[in-house]
Amino acid sequence: MYPITSEYDYLAQMVPHHEEAVTAARQLQRSERPDMRRLGQSIVTTQTAEIGRMRGWLEQWYPRSPAPSPSVTTMPDLSGLSGDQLDRTFLQYMIPHHMMAIMMSQQVLMHGEAEHAEVAGFARTVRDDQWAEVRLMRRYLVQWFGQQGTPCFPEAPGMPGMPPGRHPGAPGQPTAEPS
Repeated sequence: MYPITSEYDYLAQMVPHHEEAVTAARQLQRSERPDMRRLGQSIVTTQTAEIGRMRGWLEQWYPRSPAPSPSVTTMPDLSGLSGDQLDRTFLQYMIPHHMMAIMMSQQVLMHGEAEHAEVAGFARTVRDDQWAEVRLMRRYLVQWFGQQGTPCFPEAPGMPGMPPGRHPGAPGQPTAEPS
């Protein structure tokens, strides 16, 4: 991930970032856990639609700019994995992958780089939706593998710029939603 210096940078980096997530999430069709298959399908459906929206904005607002291309790969090839190894590896890598998208979205918002209201709204949605998925994936890691943290997720009470309120599953917070 490179620093976000413009709305174009955000969109051009987020397209391949989402494409990588979709490729990895498709592998969860082979998971033995229904929860993981549902998570994978949700990521594929949501992010495929978001890719289309971002590509449309790039074509409409930045027609002379270079097309998005992958710059940093953060997800491993999951095609040779199965069972617990598939699920655990996906979770361990998708959490920091989502955190990158959250940080990119937060950058465009905090630095006022969004030139169009649609992109600002989109960035808030990506930030909030992926934060909810991070909480869910952390809960799965604890529930199924007893893993309390990941190397890319330091033990801290939250992340600057996140929506206010409690974030169950975030480091330093309970792993379950209040009843």
